[in-house]
Amino acid sequence: MPDLDARGAATGTGDRSRPRAALPALCATQITSWGIVYYAFPVLNARITADTGWSTTATTAAFSGALLVSAVTGIPVGRILDRRGPRAVMTAGSLIGVVALLAIAYAPSLLVFTVAWLLAGVAMATTFYQPAFAALTRWWGEQRVRALTIVTLAGGLASTAFAPLTAALAEHFSWRTTYAVLAVLLAAITIPAHAIALKAPWPPAHPQPTQLPNSSSSVARSRPFLLLAAALTLNGFAMYAVVIALVPLLTERGADPTTAAWALGLGGAGQTLGRTLYTSLARRTGVTTRTVTLIALGGGTTVLLAAVSGPVPLLVVIAVAVGMVRGNLTLLQATAVADRWGTTHYGRLSGLLGAPVTIASALAPFAGAVLAGVLGGYPLLFTVLAFISFTAALLALGSAPRRAG
Repeated sequence: MPDLDARGAATGTGDRSRPRAALPALCATQITSWGIVYYAFPVLNARITADTGWSTTATTAAFSGALLVSAVTGIPVGRILDRRGPRAVMTAGSLIGVVALLAIAYAPSLLVFTVAWLLAGVAMATTFYQPAFAALTRWWGEQRVRALTIVTLAGGLASTAFAPLTAALAEHFSWRTTYAVLAVLLAAITIPAHAIALKAPWPPAHPQPTQLPNSSSSVARSRPFLLLAAALTLNGFAMYAVVIALVPLLTERGADPTTAAWALGLGGAGQTLGRTLYTSLARRTGVTTRTVTLIALGGGTTVLLAAVSGPVPLLVVIAVAVGMVRGNLTLLQATAVADRWGTTHYGRLSGLLGAPVTIASALAPFAGAVLAGVLGGYPLLFTVLAFISFTAALLALGSAPRRAG
């Protein structure tokens, strides 16, 4: 069966009561939400454990619990987004995020700290990419790839903006006060932006194309959807494990810690560069071809990291290539549903598709570390991760949707 491209299964018009302020507002809130709720933690975790005596394993488990809650919560959130739009969901999510951060900041015990992070997981599900992608997909219609690219380019700056800011605050204040200050910033930027900029009427979903299943349940049970979910989950696990294990791999290969950290940072810059290329790629390839190619490229760059022992500058170049592929994979997942099954049930289907990927990303750091120990080093770990990505690419071959009836 031939691939469906963005002009096939995807539907929507160019101007469907589109709120002009939505795109810049979502750019600002994605930078802020990701930067504060997600990226501040790795900056502050060492200070948290040193001050409280809680183990790094325990605090990291609390953070991973937030990702798991986000995955599960994203499914009902997607259903609400389809019916009601993003304004109430994202505004409430911002309020929840502020409350969660304040609870984290003043948590008197590890139990309260953990519960606060689980609440932060609800905020992640209601303010991160999934609801933003649902809003842009419905409002921007056939021009959604451009809008999604702009928002993910902005989101890619979250760590660049807030990791240094968090570190600077932590130099002058305790970790608790730092989180409290960040909570105030989160409230000041995201609550009014979501409440005001997203208040345009939520346009009705475009009628589902007749050649596609007309029920989200029938899509979710279909073989192409299940294969796509399996492919993205396996690949998500592999790519997140690669990112977490990149620094120890490079130090094992002779790089000093500073150079290894720069390689990781440049990989983030590679993500931004990769996302600028996605629109052109989407115009020139069908959705299944695009999916298989990008996942296979992820496996290929992982193989290079496993096989190339040096010199270090060459490894840094490969790390940038890994980042470029990851940047494209973010947009691939954002457009996967609409490109295959239209926009009618985008929120729910994206939630179902994203849940196992988010769970895999939460488990990847621990599983990668365990596997590296079992396998006797990071080069063999990267070989296994490449095999997982190639397996995912094979599964993706079966993700082309079938015509109904």
